[in-house]
Amino acid sequence: MAQSVRAEKVGFARDAQNKMAAKWDADRAKTAVSWIGERIGEPLSTSGTMEDVHELLKDGLRLAKLANWVKPGSIPASKLGVAPKMAFKQMELIGLFLKAIDDLLKRDDSFQTVDLYESQNMVQVIITIESLGRALLNAGREGFGVAESKGTAHQWTEEDLKKGQSIIGLQMGSNKGASQSGQNFGKSRSIMD
Repeated sequence: MAQSVRAEKVGFARDAQNKMAAKWDADRAKTAVSWIGERIGEPLSTSGTMEDVHELLKDGLRLAKLANWVKPGSIPASKLGVAPKMAFKQMELIGLFLKAIDDLLKRDDSFQTVDLYESQNMVQVIITIESLGRALLNAGREGFGVAESKGTAHQWTEEDLKKGQSIIGLQMGSNKGASQSGQNFGKSRSIMD
């Protein structure tokens, strides 16, 4: 992995980074990378480590090719020839990929450029690819994963609706016969003559 220009994380930031890293699933990463390779016509294999996936996707070229598979012509062919060497060109390709798939994903499912480029949140990168796969499955295309539920419409009768009015839900609270008598909080007020 490339040398990071960021300072080493300490305290809460390190704890948060370790918590994110603990969510990494090598099998999910392998599936996502393999799916990308099949779509762009480039057999991709990975050991499933964060570092390996980062190296495969960091330059943005494979993601840009995937974006053109999802939406043909969304990225100019002139940008898809050779993997860029300069950092800003690599980040540009990642950004173009994100822009191309933006309307297919929920806002929380998308990663930010820095998450991939600086390997800040590789778990979110895989989540984004999986979300894209699900969105394409729902659209009847070659996606992967489990298609999202479309939900079911319920038809309630008046009788069913009235039954619910007589039930006191647990959210409304119950003191089960207890009272607050005898409870004092803080210092009592002293009134002297």
